Amino acid sequence: MAPSLDRRAAATAILSLGRRLHARGWCEATSGNFSQRLDAGRIAITVSGRDKAALQEADVMVVDAAGRPVDPPDARPSAEAPLHCQLYRIRPDVGTVVHVHSPSATMMSRRFESKGEVLLEGYEMLKALSGVETHLHGEVLPVFANDQDAEALAHRVETRLRDESLHGYLLAGHGLYTWGRNAAEALRHVEALEFLLGCEWRAGAR
Repeated sequence: MAPSLDRRAAATAILSLGRRLHARGWCEATSGNFSQRLDAGRIAITVSGRDKAALQEADVMVVDAAGRPVDPPDARPSAEAPLHCQLYRIRPDVGTVVHVHSPSATMMSRRFESKGEVLLEGYEMLKALSGVETHLHGEVLPVFANDQDAEALAHRVETRLRDESLHGYLLAGHGLYTWGRNAAEALRHVEALEFLLGCEWRAGAR
């Protein structure tokens, strides 16, 4: 399991992610959400409806392992908190979860919704993904139909998350989920996957 973090350190990492990813155009308006595992029973996560370019420490709250507010108890976490909590429960190696609504991820998710997955292969950038050592690697991103019921969505996603080679997945018409052992690795994964999806999108992948 990832080492425990204090709340301030987690908030600092989340604020940095928000500013950097908003600057790339990947979480416009109030879209996207980010979280960090604090310990076995607590998660720091962005409060619902916050502008990611202007996040403050007060825009990061603590929830328990089930996504229930802990501190402050009256704050409302991202509606997709169940998807974050699910990853931390299933994957003890995960320390940070990132969700973005980028154009490339959104368009590729729509293009491949009927196939159920996007295959990325032949790119040197694949080696930016943890555990990948060759451009010959075939990285699969599952694509799931979107659902406003995050609990139902989490149920559909769960089986695929048990594949430890998986680095992310797409929600159709919505965006990308990816993760890492810490904020630096999660950032590297989102940048690499966005590059790869962007290349495929521009190439008109079939």
